[in-house]
Amino acid sequence: MLSPKLKPVFEEALEIFPGGVNSPVRSFAAVGGTPVVFSRALGATLWDDSGRPYGDLVQGWGPHILGHRNPKVEMLVKRQLGRQWSVGAPTPEENQLGRLIQIAMPHLERLRLVNSGTEAVMSALRLARAWTGRPLILKMDGGYHGHSDGLLVRAGSGAAQLAQASSEGVSTSTAAQTISIPFNDLEAVRVALAAYPLQIAAVIVEPVAANMGVVLPQPGYLQGLRDLTRAAGVLLIFDEVITGFRVAKGGAAQRFGVTPDLTCLGKIIGGGLPCGAFGGSRELMDQVAPLGPVYQAGTLSGNPLTMVAGAAVLQQISKPGFYEDLEDRFLAFYEQLEPMVKNLAHERGWGPVVLQSCASLFTVFFSSEEVKDWTSASRCTVKSYSQWFHWMLGRGYFLPPAQFEACFLGQSHDKAWLNRLLRVLKNGGV
Repeated sequence: MLSPKLKPVFEEALEIFPGGVNSPVRSFAAVGGTPVVFSRALGATLWDDSGRPYGDLVQGWGPHILGHRNPKVEMLVKRQLGRQWSVGAPTPEENQLGRLIQIAMPHLERLRLVNSGTEAVMSALRLARAWTGRPLILKMDGGYHGHSDGLLVRAGSGAAQLAQASSEGVSTSTAAQTISIPFNDLEAVRVALAAYPLQIAAVIVEPVAANMGVVLPQPGYLQGLRDLTRAAGVLLIFDEVITGFRVAKGGAAQRFGVTPDLTCLGKIIGGGLPCGAFGGSRELMDQVAPLGPVYQAGTLSGNPLTMVAGAAVLQQISKPGFYEDLEDRFLAFYEQLEPMVKNLAHERGWGPVVLQSCASLFTVFFSSEEVKDWTSASRCTVKSYSQWFHWMLGRGYFLPPAQFEACFLGQSHDKAWLNRLLRVLKNGGV
């Protein structure tokens, strides 16, 4: 329940913003109830205005792999405030962040910094169309790549059909530039490439889907995409806005050993401030203005505050053993978490549960089957997830307010923090 102190805050927000929020999932529309309004954050904890703490399993939707207000990041951002914020000109700070990204992801021979994942994807697709001279983009059902018009689509009525708009305001002609097919289905890719020869510019994919909940690529799927796109002269784009610097230092490309033509980044590279990037080979990226004919620009791109925050994070997570420590800690946690949630769900009549994870990402699906694609994800019991969400919220834990999202863990979720959560589950919240 929303505290009496917080209720007027959200009521005021309703008079200012559509639905009282500035991004739809924050509205609690998918789980019911009134959003919690947070006023302070530190590490793995959020506090509302009444002073109540919440264990945070959202972590700003991904950027805080070191936790909220990491001391080193905070110190360097404060120091940067005394130097320069945004000048709309080259700065040494952007060079520092760019080089750190390249060290981790050497296949990004050139990259362009932008202000969001949406911008990064939009720009990468424009570059792909220019490079290939082809109009169509192939994406996966349930994959989210930002809210640009051409990607707010749903699958057509049959195999390899052009997509249909999934939002009002997206024109039919724009939606028809995209084909949407099932994730983890290489045969559907083959069919689409054969149905539209020399028309598909790029295949874009979240290498680990995280916007229909955490869904891993089936063995051989990403390599199959690489082989099929290369044979068809189609660019392969990895949307690593979420997976970049999270599932491995070099992202999903490193973890699964598959190198795309273009990569889109966000979240962690901004250190909690707005940032995105796209990059690839020198030959491809030299098509971007001012060197080439593909126009892209942004007044706030590369602003020094974000650059310093992002570099401070990348420097810390690049230390030897960082990812190995997280992986070991969270694997042990997942092994205990899944049976405890299953037992709780059984006791409360929420139905069967499947937990799916990759590194520091996980989703509790209320389903009786492994989730492999959007079709199987859509069979989950959303009502049960809502009950689970509010049960956890009532015990001081903030989860993603929607079934089809990922939970995010990080360095601040140490063993003591994780064990406290497990005790809550073991004792039924008592």
